Amino acid sequence: MSRSRKASLPPASENIEKLQKIVDGGNYYGAQQMYKSTSARYVSAERYSDALDIIESGACLQLKHDQVTCGSELAMLFVDTLVKGKFSYNEDLLDRLRKIYEAFPRNAVPDHVGDDDDMQKLTEALGAAKIRVEGCSSFLRAAIRWSIEFGTDKNGCRELHTMLAEYIYSETPEVDMNKVSFHFVRGKSPKRFTDTLVNFMEKCYPGEDDLAIARAVLMYLALGNLRDANYVYNEVKKQLESKEVEYPESDLMQFISYLLQTLERDALPLFRMLRQNYNSSIERDPAFHELLDHIAERFYGVRRKNPMQGMFGDIFKMMGDINM
Repeated sequence: MSRSRKASLPPASENIEKLQKIVDGGNYYGAQQMYKSTSARYVSAERYSDALDIIESGACLQLKHDQVTCGSELAMLFVDTLVKGKFSYNEDLLDRLRKIYEAFPRNAVPDHVGDDDDMQKLTEALGAAKIRVEGCSSFLRAAIRWSIEFGTDKNGCRELHTMLAEYIYSETPEVDMNKVSFHFVRGKSPKRFTDTLVNFMEKCYPGEDDLAIARAVLMYLALGNLRDANYVYNEVKKQLESKEVEYPESDLMQFISYLLQTLERDALPLFRMLRQNYNSSIERDPAFHELLDHIAERFYGVRRKNPMQGMFGDIFKMMGDINM
């Protein structure tokens, strides 16, 4: 790229100011096209930092105006530019990603439905929630993939995983705790995960509470993280006791308690006996046996016959094309 081409572009701040006026004037679509075309010129000139400044400004501004589709598109473009510019993961870039994440709207879905007008409002709120979650999730998943490629953690940035888990949980009307747990266990805050689990248990259907605890513990263990598995298991108990909420006493919880004790020692025969004796409880969730296969490999070196088969085999390939 010639020096004259690079020099012909003005400072990014000039475009940021001009485009902000267009957005504030309500011409969201027109501004969107200009954000994309303007940033593309800077990328073409290999002025990636300037392009990032323009895109970040546009993403945050569109999102603050509740233009989720436009904002999400620019958020994705921000990550795409990080990849094109081959930016290495660092705390400054994480802060910029967090700033975009925090600009995504958070709107409560109505709890009660009365007349037809309320039903219409609920339908609209559910549709808006779906757009928000899909937009924010796509952005954060892309950011995690970037952090895997250009960072040091093979699972990606832990803070980004926590952001994604919290947004999915808070903004999805019918939350999938598999997805929430998947990201929390790769996150950095077992305390926030515990708070989320307790909140879920206070409002979930009967029989889902012990499954949620077991899933959290097994996912941590499948990553070899015995410390946080124990923390979440014990802290959930403490929080429920303090809230005077009944702790689920089931065979599955008994299995999890024995399993955590077993993994503290070299006791493969006992591990196998537990799996056999509590098989009917384990089979309540089709993923549990596969997670236990991962745990056997992590803690006892038991090789899986075909490690890339099954739902969680695919998940453990990490991020690629999986729909999380």
